[in-house]
Amino acid sequence: MQLSKRRILYIEDHEDTRELVTLVLQQKDFEVVTGSTVAHGVALAEGDKFDLYLLDSWLPDGSGLDLCRRIRIFDQTTPILFYSAAAYEADRELALASGAQAYLVKPTQTTELCTLVSSLINECQSDITSPAHKSISGHPHWPELSEK
Repeated sequence: MQLSKRRILYIEDHEDTRELVTLVLQQKDFEVVTGSTVAHGVALAEGDKFDLYLLDSWLPDGSGLDLCRRIRIFDQTTPILFYSAAAYEADRELALASGAQAYLVKPTQTTELCTLVSSLINECQSDITSPAHKSISGHPHWPELSEK
């Protein structure tokens, strides 16, 4: 029996970066679906199941923070990783406060990106399959999410 590929939704408006990161992730046996705007990201995320969302901070029709918040309205469990050139600590803090689990500043080594992607997916899947799993609230790497 062949295991299905882990699926990533990658939203990045810079075409060269999007193609390079997609290629690197595909070489690590991830299935990557891409988009370049907040609107496209929301539509893709609402319409399909992913194992991880990979977001850029700056998009032509809004911010990655907006997209992150909108995803968290309908999906509170799938990990979100920001991969952004916004390098200030405040950028990272805003991303985590918006519902992301991790923030990686680009450029970075592709091995670091792939390792973090795998780690976030594996951690989420092990939490979901553990008998004690009830929600992501209280997870040491994930901010509390309101249930409004």
